[in-house]
Amino acid sequence: MDGIKKDYVFHRDLKKEYPIITHGEGVYLIDEDGKKYMDACSGAVAANLGHGLAEIADAMAEQAKKAAFVHTMRFETKALHELAEKIGKMAPDPLNKVYFTTGGSEANESALKLARQYHRDAGRPQKHMVIGRWQSYHGNTIGSLSAGGDVKRRHLYTPNLLNYAHVYSPYCHRCPYHRQKEDCLAKQNWTCVTDIERVILELGPENVSAFIAEPIVGSQQGAVPPPPGYFEKMRELCDRYDIVLIMDEVMTGFGRTGTHFATEQIGIDPDIITFGKGVSAGYAPLAGMIVHDHLIEGLLQNSDGKFIHGYTYSGHPVAVAAGLAALEVYERDSVLKNVREQGSYLVERLLELKTKHSFISDIRGRGLLIGIELVKDHEKDMLFHPSEKAAETLNQIAMELGAVFYPGSGSIDGNKGEHLIISPPLNVTKAEVDEIVRILDKALTMFKGQLRKDETHEITK
Repeated sequence: MDGIKKDYVFHRDLKKEYPIITHGEGVYLIDEDGKKYMDACSGAVAANLGHGLAEIADAMAEQAKKAAFVHTMRFETKALHELAEKIGKMAPDPLNKVYFTTGGSEANESALKLARQYHRDAGRPQKHMVIGRWQSYHGNTIGSLSAGGDVKRRHLYTPNLLNYAHVYSPYCHRCPYHRQKEDCLAKQNWTCVTDIERVILELGPENVSAFIAEPIVGSQQGAVPPPPGYFEKMRELCDRYDIVLIMDEVMTGFGRTGTHFATEQIGIDPDIITFGKGVSAGYAPLAGMIVHDHLIEGLLQNSDGKFIHGYTYSGHPVAVAAGLAALEVYERDSVLKNVREQGSYLVERLLELKTKHSFISDIRGRGLLIGIELVKDHEKDMLFHPSEKAAETLNQIAMELGAVFYPGSGSIDGNKGEHLIISPPLNVTKAEVDEIVRILDKALTMFKGQLRKDETHEITK
C-alpha cells in the first residue's frame, strides 16, 4: 500500500495532487488557498457560461423541490417537454425529436443503437457496421470508444472493442494522405472523402449502418475544421448507400462555434445530432440526441414506435431544469453575438503570439473553440517527441500563472502531435480574452526557458 494517498478518492492519476476548488466566479475557479484560475477551457469545453450563476442553481433547486426524479418509462415532466421544444427549434428543420441522456458518451451510444434498430426493423438486418474517424473522440463507453479514433484511450481496451472501421479525418495542415489543400480545392477531389467510399465498398454497403463525425474535430486534434465541401460530399455518400449520418456536436453545440450548432455552418442536415456539455453549461450532467423525422417515421412504421434502449437518468428533471435555465441565459445575454466577436478577437491576438513564439505552428477553429498546434520549431517543422509531453507541460506552467487550458497530444497519428485548445466561457469579455493571451504569452516564454534548461542538462550529462 506504499505510495497510495491517504484519502478515499480513486483519482484519475493516483500519483497526482489536485487543487481543491471551493467555488467559482464568472470565468474564474478559486481553490481552498484562495488562488484564482482563469478557466480558459470551460472545464472540458462544458462550463459555457462560467461559474456561480444563481439563476441556473435556483432553477435546479426549484425543480428538485417539486420532483427530483421521475422514470421516463412511466412519467414525464413539463420541463422535459419545454427543453425538448427549445432544442428542436434550434436544430435544422427536419430534426425535431429530442432524446435525453446524462453525457456525451451515452448520447453517441444511443445514436449508434438507434441507427442499428432503424435499419434492422426496416428489413436491412445486415446493416450493423459503423465507420468512424481516427483522431476523433465520441466517448468512453465500449460502443462510443469503438466508434472513436482516440488511439491512446482505445489501446488498452482493444480486445473489448467492437469491430468498427475507421478512416482519417481531414487535417489539411498535416494531411494524412499527403495532399495539398489547394490541389484538393482546385480539382474538387478529396482523398479523405474518396477513402470513405472505398471503405464502404470494401465492407459492403449492405453491412454499413452509420457514419459518425465531429463537425470540428475537438479534443483529439485541437479544433480542426473541415475543408469546404467535405460534409456535403459525406451527405451524398450516406444518401447513396443508405447510411445514417451522425454529427457529434457534444463539444460544438449550443453556441460554441458562433451558431447554435456547427452543422449550420456546413449547410447539410444530418440524420442525428448528438449534444451535451453546453446544453446545461456544465451545471448538471445532461446530453442527448436530436433525430431526423425520417428515422422517427421508421420507428413508427416498423418498430411499433418503440426505441429498444434507455437509461435510468434519461430526462432527469433537475438536469433538464438546468438546461432550460442555461438556454434562457444564452438567449438573454446574446451569447452567439459575443462568441463571434470575442472569437475573432481571440484569433487576432493569437496570431500576434504566433509571430513571437516559434512553438506555434497553426491556429485554427471557429468561434470560441480555438486550437493551437505546438511544435519544437515552426520554421524547421520540428515536432516534439511524445515523451516531452509539451502541451501538458505548457498547461501546467499556465496553471501556476493562473489559467487553465485544454492540452492534447497525438493529433497527427495518435502519438505525435501536440496542441492546446482555448475555449473560454461563451460570455467572456474582451478584457478577459486579453488576460488569457497575456498568461499564455508568459507561459510560452517560461516554457521556452524550461526547454532550453532541459536541453542543456541533456548535453552536460
